[in-house]
Amino acid sequence: MTRDGIDGETPTLDQARRQVEHYGLTADPQAVLVAVRLISAGARVGRAAEAHFARFGLSTGRYRLLADLEDHGGEKSPSLLAADLGVSRATITGLLDGLEREGLIARRASLDDGRGTVAVLTARGAQRLRDLAPEHFGRLEAMVSGLSVEERAVFLDLLARVVRGSEALVAD
Repeated sequence: MTRDGIDGETPTLDQARRQVEHYGLTADPQAVLVAVRLISAGARVGRAAEAHFARFGLSTGRYRLLADLEDHGGEKSPSLLAADLGVSRATITGLLDGLEREGLIARRASLDDGRGTVAVLTARGAQRLRDLAPEHFGRLEAMVSGLSVEERAVFLDLLARVVRGSEALVAD
């Protein structure tokens, strides 16, 4: 694939047009290009996020879990964590196991349901979040510093609409 001379991204609109024509489709090449570029950008941002969180001995998933616990008073059931983070129970179990080994969370019996457990953010886990917050939020701000306040508002709206549309990739 060639690179677009303007922003270095592939494919280009011309490539998308050629691919659509090659397959004899009526799809809008620009729509295809936007979707392909968004998928590529998501993967690129995801890789950068993993490298960023690795500086703090975390992964994106582990950070999201700790932050979600903190946002919910420091404790939450694994099933609610899985639902709110949009991952499987097996994924949550793996994340919790690793965080528990490091002393960043603990598990205890649920007060509401003696058969269930809850994950509890430990003092060490809360300290890890406090330690990374200045650099983390500074880097997040820097990541979008090329956008004005107004552009960020538009971007959030557009992003929400695209995320809702992402169901088209998995719909039967």
